[in-house]
Amino acid sequence: MKAAILEAAGTPLVIDQLTVSKPGPHEVLIRTAACGLCHSDLHFIDGAYPHPMPCVAGHEAAGIVEEVGSEVRTVKKGDAVVTCLSAFCGHCEFCVTGRMSLCLGGDTRRRPGEAPRLTRSSDGSVVNQMLNLSAFAEMMLIHEHACVAINPEMPLDRAAVIGCAVTTGAGTIFNACKVTPGETVAVIGCGGVGLATINAAKIAGAGRIIAADPMPEKRELAIKLGATDVIDALDPDAAKQIQEMTKGGVHHAIEAVGRPASGDLAVAALRRGGTATILGMMPLNHKVGLSAIDLLSGKKLQGAIMGGNHFPVDLPRLVDFYMRGLLDLDSIIAERIPLEGINEGFEKMKQGHSARSVIVFDS
Repeated sequence: MKAAILEAAGTPLVIDQLTVSKPGPHEVLIRTAACGLCHSDLHFIDGAYPHPMPCVAGHEAAGIVEEVGSEVRTVKKGDAVVTCLSAFCGHCEFCVTGRMSLCLGGDTRRRPGEAPRLTRSSDGSVVNQMLNLSAFAEMMLIHEHACVAINPEMPLDRAAVIGCAVTTGAGTIFNACKVTPGETVAVIGCGGVGLATINAAKIAGAGRIIAADPMPEKRELAIKLGATDVIDALDPDAAKQIQEMTKGGVHHAIEAVGRPASGDLAVAALRRGGTATILGMMPLNHKVGLSAIDLLSGKKLQGAIMGGNHFPVDLPRLVDFYMRGLLDLDSIIAERIPLEGINEGFEKMKQGHSARSVIVFDS
């Protein structure tokens, strides 16, 4: 199969031929239909987050099941599926207490001594699988607990972005924040995750949704997706503007871009008793905090990895939201590109003017 390989951090991805192994007992072989370019991938590509090299990145994907292992019970050949990087084991402390997104996926990896999932066709050398998915490839070989079957009528290019951006943003609203109708929400950063967060806040009935982003194009998209107000996130008075708009701050401030200053803005935008939720991948040595006066005001700070999702249940529901016209995935997708355009797609991401680029594979 054809795949985009990251040979070393900080270098362009290289298109090459890989050989994919046969499915093990609990594994699923998927023909990739589409894969979104996510900022999380860029953190690994640029070297901000470490990972064994060479590897195939990509995790926001949808496709069709080609083959299943002997013990697979959750999907079957021919199913349309969406993948999710928060694969779950089903029996650890986090899984059995309903916090599946915190599971480290204990038995979803191939064990030492087993054949690697991906090898280079030219010489048989191992190519590492990123986040146990590696979706920048024509095929994915993954554990059955890393994907879920969806409505076969769902367009797969739109379904792909549900796998990360939408399940993270919407999951944060529905699961981590449990936004109730009438509450105020500020979203800092209007990329794919931020726009999905805004759209979900609208679905949840938030009374006021304030979108903060330095790019005018992103602010326009935010209004289309449900924002009631927009501000420039880089304005020195951004926090003051939010405080004045809401007469004291928001109930929920959600950081969705991974910039240290955005985390500070989320905390500064809170009202008494409000909660700041950090979604973006900050520099690994950065700390976001609450001051003593924040704590005395009952403010809270939390992370929400992958939106605190329960993806086997949440993803089909998000698909249903789209099919019913509630979830606007069409506006989140800025362009559809071939695999060969992946490096140009990441360059556009760095410029920050548009939302999601989605790789569409030939059928």
